[in-house]
Amino acid sequence: MTLNARWKARWTLSVIAAVAAAGGAAVALAPAADAAPACQVAYQGNPWAGGFTANVRITAGAQAINGWTLTWTYTGDQRVTNGWNATVRQSDQTVTATNLSWNGSLAPGGSTEFGVQGTWTSANPTPTAFTLNGLSCNEPGPTPSSPPPSPSGPVSPSGSVSPSGPVSPSASGSTGPGGGCGSAALCDGFENQPGGTPSGSWSVVYPNCSGTGTATIDTSVARSGRRSVRVAGGAGYCNHVFVRSTVDLSSIRPVWYGRFYVRHTTTLPATHVTFAAMRDAADNGKDLRIGGQNGALQWNRESDDATLPEQSPTGVSLSRPLATASWTCVEYRVDGTAGHLQTWIDGAPVTGLVIDGVATRDIDSQWLNRANWRPNLTDLRLGWESYGNDADTLWFDDVALGASRIGC
Repeated sequence: MTLNARWKARWTLSVIAAVAAAGGAAVALAPAADAAPACQVAYQGNPWAGGFTANVRITAGAQAINGWTLTWTYTGDQRVTNGWNATVRQSDQTVTATNLSWNGSLAPGGSTEFGVQGTWTSANPTPTAFTLNGLSCNEPGPTPSSPPPSPSGPVSPSGSVSPSGPVSPSASGSTGPGGGCGSAALCDGFENQPGGTPSGSWSVVYPNCSGTGTATIDTSVARSGRRSVRVAGGAGYCNHVFVRSTVDLSSIRPVWYGRFYVRHTTTLPATHVTFAAMRDAADNGKDLRIGGQNGALQWNRESDDATLPEQSPTGVSLSRPLATASWTCVEYRVDGTAGHLQTWIDGAPVTGLVIDGVATRDIDSQWLNRANWRPNLTDLRLGWESYGNDADTLWFDDVALGASRIGC
């Protein structure tokens, strides 16, 4: 008989004896199951040619975690350049990520997320083996080496012990700033939408003219929950289509923090497109727009077509392309008092998408041509505008706007 078998037998006999001593009938107990994994790790990469970001989600097993260090090894030639929501270091091919002060404690079943950004040249395979605090994740944990406590539960009138039902782990959820929407004025994952055309807190609008573009509630693709907004954006000017929030957003001026997740089917094109727009009451009602040009994310000011960054090779290189077929978290801060702007992708700041009042070569010369730019944003629209022959099908989910940073 193996050690585990002898331990299980002794534990079963001790329970039977305890029940018999109480004058009750013995309870048949099933053999112990293999231990659950000590932790689960999900690694979701967002690659592009020569670079990548990855979102890493850690979920505790049956035991709480107080402080964590996660380790994995790349099998390609990836090099991590920065990280967020963790302290990330790389030595040769081994990467080590350690919690920050606010996300080190996880309840049983609780989760937290962090991200990395890096480069690669010839190969970028997804890592599959992870170790958390010296224990392998995504694999069964060790069998307990000491007997578990006696089963608890109500005692029946006959004296026999009624087995307790399974105890559910704590609800899984991220800790830290990305765990939800906090006190945001707008927080919507579209789960209350019945389907078909968005309604209620969202309306479908067609700026300037109506073409073939459509916006619908999708129950087959979602970043979280079961629903998202699917936008079929056509090529050409009249195919513009957006969903517009009908929530009163006046409480969050003059500083706006926004967050939304977007999933593109095609890469950002060479010509100008927009997939998010906000009306600026201080700019004759013209839009402040988020979109792409020359293959990278950009801001655009409708009133004078100023772009951020400048559309030079150096300026574009300081922005970021967006992944396709996976969700990207876009965050931004627009300060209407100072005329400042900041942008994050998957939690990492984008150096080419910053307005801080100090001129920066190859980034903001067009924007600073208007020294008194002080935006007064009044709405949010998500959708698609193409100013050339570029089409895309894209999805939006988990949208939030507030007076403080919400996080991914």
